[in-house]
Order: sequence, then C-alpha cells, then structure tokens
Amino acid sequence: MVKVLVTGGAGFIGSNLCEYLLAHNYKVVCLDNFSTGKIENLLPLLSAYPNKFRLIVGDIRKLSDCQKAVEGVDYVLHEAALGSVPRSIKDPITTNETNIFGFLNMLVAARDVGVKRFMYAASSSTYGDSKSLPKVEDVIGRPLSPYAVTKYVNELYADVFSKIYGIECIGLRYFNVFGQDPFGAYAAVIPLFVKKLMAHESPVINGDGEYSRDFTYIDNVIQMNMLAMTTTNLDAVNQVYNTAFGERTTLNQLISYLKEFLSEFDPEIANIEVVHGPNRLGDIPHSLACIDKAEKLLGYHPQYNMRDGLKEAVKWYWNNI
Repeated sequence: MVKVLVTGGAGFIGSNLCEYLLAHNYKVVCLDNFSTGKIENLLPLLSAYPNKFRLIVGDIRKLSDCQKAVEGVDYVLHEAALGSVPRSIKDPITTNETNIFGFLNMLVAARDVGVKRFMYAASSSTYGDSKSLPKVEDVIGRPLSPYAVTKYVNELYADVFSKIYGIECIGLRYFNVFGQDPFGAYAAVIPLFVKKLMAHESPVINGDGEYSRDFTYIDNVIQMNMLAMTTTNLDAVNQVYNTAFGERTTLNQLISYLKEFLSEFDPEIANIEVVHGPNRLGDIPHSLACIDKAEKLLGYHPQYNMRDGLKEAVKWYWNNI
C-alpha cells in the first residue's frame, strides 16, 4: 500500500487531501502542529481509518519532526505553511521561519529517505506586480508581500534540490482556493462574506470591488495534487503549475453570486447592502491563471467552475455554520 505524508494535514486543503487519499486506499501520515489547522478536521478520519491513518503532532521548523514524519513514506504532499498576506505583513519573521526554514527541513528529510516525489503548495502570490493576464508560469513579477517572497523561495529551493540531489519536485501555485474555516482570523474572503451575509450583516469589500480573482474550488486542487503525484510523464516532473480553473471573478460578482445562492435558503439576504473599505496592503489587483501547461503535461481538466463550486460550498456553509 502506497504511503503518503501530508504536512499541514489538519488544515482545510490538507484535511481534504487526507480524506481523499484514505478513501482511495492510500496509507496516510499527517504532520501538523495545529497552529492554524484543527483537530476537528481529523477526528472523523482517525476514527474511520485507524489502521491507515497516523497523526504526528510536530513542527516543520524542527528537522527531527520532519525526519520522523517521512519514515517509510513514498510521496510527500507539503501543505504546511503560514498563509495569508496580512499575517505575513504583521509578522514576517514567523512566516519566514515556517515557510522557508520549514520547507527546507522537509526537502532535506524527504531527500535523505529517498521519497519518490515531493509535491508542494506554491502560490499565485508569486506573480507579484506582474500585470500580464492570464498568468503564465514562466512570467512573474516582483513579490508584494513577505508571504509572496517565501513562496517564491520555495520554488527556487525545489528547483535546486531537483537539479543537485535528483529529488522529483512539483509545485502547485494555488489560486484562491475556497471553502476555508469561516471562523479563523485569516479566513479567505468567501467564507468571511458568507458568514456576514448569513448573520444579515454587510460584508466589507476592500476597494471598489473590481479586483478579480481566479477562485478555485477545493476538488480541483485535490485533482491537481493527485495528477502531480501519479503522473508517469517525465516532462511533467520538476515543474511548477498554476492550480486554478482559468476564469476570473470580481469581488462585486462574487457578492452577487453569494447573495443569489444564499437567498435560496433565506430570501432576506438578497437585500443586504455591501460596504466598501480601503484597498488591502499587498493585494494583487487581478489574478487569472493560464492552465494550458497543466492540461498539456498533467492532463488536467478542472471539474468545477467557480459558480458550481460556490453552490457546493454555500450548501456546506448553510448546514455547518
């Protein structure tokens, strides 16, 4: 049975990956220190798969924890990181320690035990101040936040390790994955908006609402991770890929969709007004991914467009918040 390590497995993306892998007959090790992840995300898995799922409470900033986690592992899905641009601006040191030093620890540990392949969560923030649309993997700008710097350094380290040590690495530049915990201090924009609307409160849009994002449903992200992990195309390895749907939505459109879908449960939500605030420091105005490279080399064809994914997410929020 193939054994996969998911770092940051108690987080939103990580726990969904763990669930998918276990349901498809993989053995899974989860490494998490619960700084942002939640044990609640893992309790059903620990109960349902006692012989296939192992939880290690540890920190990627400690090499010994990383070494313990990779024992006997075939593949690594490295999701552990301190996300959020605002968090990195507020505390760049901790973001750097986790996202760069922790990443290097994981690479070294994976190299030393000879894992077959190392997949890692990269970020669309790497495109920085590049104004070209859609975003193509080989054309990036200068980073606009400490978080973006750390995610770009991850790509550089992965490239160097693949060339010097021969470890297979694949980076996935996530574009605004939605479905995150609505109660976290740094929750993504969609659950924050949903929480406000469900409480009949006005959501606050940073700026005029015309900033746009390539919102990406979680199932597309899982699909990309599995394609990266299992591909036999040698040209697909040691690459970085946009992980998105390839369609952009403005914040104003997003609010409109959310009000439309939520009003099916509560008609009064359709009449809630929106409040506009200042633009957020470090934000990229527009984000749209070109997914041609992933389609060509990995055979990626995303299953959910933004509206379909949002419908699924809204159902979940309505039943769980």
